[in-house]
Amino acid sequence: MLEGPPILTTVVGSYPVPSWLAAQPSEPNLRDALLVVLKTQELAGIDVVSDGELTRFDPDDPRANGMIDHFVLPLEGVLAVLTRAEREQFRRRPGMAFRARPAGVVRGKIGEGTLDLPAAWEQVKGLTARPIKFTVTSPYMLSKTLLDAHYGDPRALALDLAAVLARQVGEIDAPVIQVDEANLPGSPADGPWAAEAVNRVLAAARGRKGVHLCFGNYGGQPIQKGLLKDLLPFFNALECDHLVLEFARRGYGELDVFRGLKPSIVLGVGVIDIKDNEVERPEEVARRIEEAARVLGPERIRWVHPDCGFWMLHRTVADRKMRALVEGRDLYLGRSAGPRGA
Repeated sequence: MLEGPPILTTVVGSYPVPSWLAAQPSEPNLRDALLVVLKTQELAGIDVVSDGELTRFDPDDPRANGMIDHFVLPLEGVLAVLTRAEREQFRRRPGMAFRARPAGVVRGKIGEGTLDLPAAWEQVKGLTARPIKFTVTSPYMLSKTLLDAHYGDPRALALDLAAVLARQVGEIDAPVIQVDEANLPGSPADGPWAAEAVNRVLAAARGRKGVHLCFGNYGGQPIQKGLLKDLLPFFNALECDHLVLEFARRGYGELDVFRGLKPSIVLGVGVIDIKDNEVERPEEVARRIEEAARVLGPERIRWVHPDCGFWMLHRTVADRKMRALVEGRDLYLGRSAGPRGA
């Protein structure tokens, strides 16, 4: 069980890679960076912290995409070598303009290969006394970044990816497991089989189960276009405890969609804009929480967080935004307790 106030603060996952780690990538420097990232979140007062996704950082290839490449390139059945024609085929795929090439080509049945998520968890779990969330990229999103030359069926590919992730997630005793999805908003019709794949991963989780969904964050810009109302069937098909959703940038006009969310899922509300360097005042954060509670009822709001990961921001900005998040949450809780205690 997670203890703490009625609304918990957390981060979505990523944190800016420290410049000294990028300049001198090594295993010792990576461990030092993990300690720095975790301690920074502790000092900010974050309730449930993250490794900053630095366990995905490859000292041998600092430019690798941790959200995608870290998961798919080690897999059996996936090869990184592809032809020019295959690259052109991928470029014509709708919704993938943010990538010049696929993460790899599926040329055989998916197997876990050398992927080792439990080792990543062991690397970080003893470095802080705070509860840690462990994040994995959605099998649906991973399937969309691959060029399939084997299955001929996107659902089958996603389910085999989910099976690999589920086997490994089942060995991770993190207090929170979070599945990250940033591609489905552009293809809401895929919701039924996307939820099927995500649920296979969630079913293996031992702790709280969260799903983060956003509209993308590449170069500080959203990637997908769409409306949250079109994704409500997907949300209601999920077997998770809470959602981690983007609102600060998009605005709060879509909150009423979640009146139709099944009662077993509580909301995490994005109250920090990660696409803007301006740091929110605690009063603004509290006001955003108040708006969500007004629309949906305070009992549905159990998490507050940034809209997405911090990886595109400068560390000084990310650190100040985390402090504002905690101070704004505390301010809201103080205000909401006042009338009830009077």
